[in-house]
Amino acid sequence: MANTILVGAQWGDEGKGKIIDVLTERADIVVRTQGGNNAGHTVFIGPQKYVLHLIPSGILRKKKKCVIGNGVVIDPASLVGEIDGLAKLGVSVNGNLFISETAHLVFPYHRELDAHREVLKGKNKIGTTKRGIGPAYGDKAARTGLRMIDLINAERFEQKLKLKIKENNEILKAFGVAPLSFSKIHKIYREAGDRLAPFVTNTVVLLHKAMERGADILFEGAQGTFLDIDHGTYPFVTSSNTTSGGACTGSGVAPNRMDKVVGVMKAYTTRVGEGPLPTENAEISDLLHGMGREFGATTGRARRCGWFDSVATRHATMVNGIDEFAITNIDGLDTVNTIKVCVAYKVGSQKVNYMPSDVEVLARCEPVYKEFPGWLTPTDKAKSYKELPKKARDYLEAISDLSGSKLTIASVGPAREQTIFVD
Repeated sequence: MANTILVGAQWGDEGKGKIIDVLTERADIVVRTQGGNNAGHTVFIGPQKYVLHLIPSGILRKKKKCVIGNGVVIDPASLVGEIDGLAKLGVSVNGNLFISETAHLVFPYHRELDAHREVLKGKNKIGTTKRGIGPAYGDKAARTGLRMIDLINAERFEQKLKLKIKENNEILKAFGVAPLSFSKIHKIYREAGDRLAPFVTNTVVLLHKAMERGADILFEGAQGTFLDIDHGTYPFVTSSNTTSGGACTGSGVAPNRMDKVVGVMKAYTTRVGEGPLPTENAEISDLLHGMGREFGATTGRARRCGWFDSVATRHATMVNGIDEFAITNIDGLDTVNTIKVCVAYKVGSQKVNYMPSDVEVLARCEPVYKEFPGWLTPTDKAKSYKELPKKARDYLEAISDLSGSKLTIASVGPAREQTIFVD
């Protein structure tokens, strides 16, 4: 396994949670490196569905250590709720969950700011989850944020929180929002801090000591490449680095200690929220939604769907240094007669084979398609790559080649056993 970074090669929701869960069997430690509870990883084990927001998917395998890294922003109350929810399903985190002492915190004023800023944008809204993630990262960049190390120090936390509540109530007043109660927030966060304190540690030291012992580490990303704050479809992005570099800064493990980057992508394209999606298509959206697929794990929102966009995934391969692909949701195309793949964009009279950085230009891009015959055969029971229909194999190999790397995992359903390792 060695040290492996797993990233989304599209706009998020690529099925990373399932692939992480499968790969964790070969890893000793799983590290979440960025994002907050605006992300959701869904894993099916038998008939049981698990939806995780902050805790790495590796928690579902006993004796695997799970780390929430310094690059994550944490809503303490939400994290406690997630721990309690897992406990009800028979999953204990005691002894195998570790939280970075320098991870930043999300507060109610962050959520209020998130929601009201979105309203002000009107038709130019981003499509945020309103979980306060952006404003929390904003405080981090402004060097005014509170961290886990503050939360578990009762006296320091009270002093710092008073100042932050006072400051943000003045800002919220401009939005016409009633002032937030310091005592109410302090009580909730103090209780959450007491619950979380046993898990808080210096995770950078923990990870480096593990590597010295020869441990294999899997670095888990949230969202996808084109939601990256630097390399995504800005401003319709999240507020952290969702690309492979974020795994290093969000964990404290240097780039030269990483061995491999695995990119996860669907056999088609989806995104949640606003912003350009060149291959968006009503026909495939209706098909997938009609199957009960493509609804957000965190918000329940219907995802926007389109044909596979190899221009975008080629860019993702370049930015992330992707060595291998895991392709998911192959079975979603089992009934499609003719499958389209975007191989270039057309902007006016110009044909381009790269992704424009300007979202206004990207919004004007018209996809240039290549067509592939559908296999029109169920794939969800396939146990090996050879058992997949030849047309399905041809399609998977074509989109991997167009995207610039090799296929190593094919997923034909949400369950662990619906995962095929490709030789």
